[in-house]
Amino acid sequence: MSRTTVATIHLGALRHNLARIKAMAAPAKVMAVVKADAYGHGLERVARALDAEAECFAVAALGDGLRLRAAGHRQRIVVLSGPDQPGDIAEMQRLGLEAAIHHEAQLAWLAEASARRGRLRVWLKIDSGMHRLGFAPECAAEVHARLAGMPGVDPGIGLLTHFSESEVFDGDATRVQIARFDEATRGLDGPRSLSNSAAVLGWPGARADWVRSGGLLYGLSVVEGKSGADFGFRPAMTLATRLVAINRTAKGERIGYNGTWTCPEDMPVGVAAVGYGDGYPRSAAAGTPVLVGGGRVSLIGRISMDLITLDLRTAPQAQVGDRVTLWGDGLPVESIAAQAGTISYDLTCGMTRRVLFVEDEG
Repeated sequence: MSRTTVATIHLGALRHNLARIKAMAAPAKVMAVVKADAYGHGLERVARALDAEAECFAVAALGDGLRLRAAGHRQRIVVLSGPDQPGDIAEMQRLGLEAAIHHEAQLAWLAEASARRGRLRVWLKIDSGMHRLGFAPECAAEVHARLAGMPGVDPGIGLLTHFSESEVFDGDATRVQIARFDEATRGLDGPRSLSNSAAVLGWPGARADWVRSGGLLYGLSVVEGKSGADFGFRPAMTLATRLVAINRTAKGERIGYNGTWTCPEDMPVGVAAVGYGDGYPRSAAAGTPVLVGGGRVSLIGRISMDLITLDLRTAPQAQVGDRVTLWGDGLPVESIAAQAGTISYDLTCGMTRRVLFVEDEG
């Protein structure tokens, strides 16, 4: 029996999710965000599945843009971190990529750029309150004018910002950021892009010309207490393994490393072949839900590198070899993330090389 942990990527779910984002965001266009190896789902795999429907891909780094072009994708591709060194600009021009420009150093490199390979299309990034990357709002007009005067820069300059807590639908932070961005860009020409996935859901007034959607594309939510399914999106990843042992364990016996969980009665304890060596979160607490043969059971004891232990009292018919689902349809990854003190993005991005990835058209 194979002990392989399998991540099934549902290509139909990806296409469904992109179509739903488009419908929600219209008339804004959609940048399909495929950074971090498409949130752990596989960059080339996801891009191939969406090639017919995606107008634009967004990536974190030049190398991802190169991979997409090498795979034959001809869509617009926006590099959200922009050039990291002067030589990146010529390569971006060669590949027909677009670059977010967020720092004075990048302006100096662009000023020296030649237009021989074609003009680079850029997005001027404004720091409206995230305080990570971007120019101060009061500098926006001056930087925009400098970019417009550079021979290596395409005159169609975009304007973008990033929200720090758009998943809080009734908070003030996003409202303040929208106002700062609007003030900073008043009178400037160019398409606007403000919204990430959470803002697509909760801030319809910020959709502007382009939305940048990552999490929702994969059926993931970062809204507290909500899964992607609650908003009509389908999970694009199912993580599963097999039950490799069932032990009858006596009342009072402690389970796993450091004996952090004690059996309250004589009970069956299942052992499944997955652990933090596969990317399952070691911080997942006892009580985290798991599906065994379709029935819900609870995690007990500490996660080890290769194995987890399960309370099978609610699954008395369980047998060695039964399928064990760690997350996917019927068991939102957001529920596991909450038990582990993290977010769903962290879990899907965290799969290790020993996980077998397979594709499914559903």
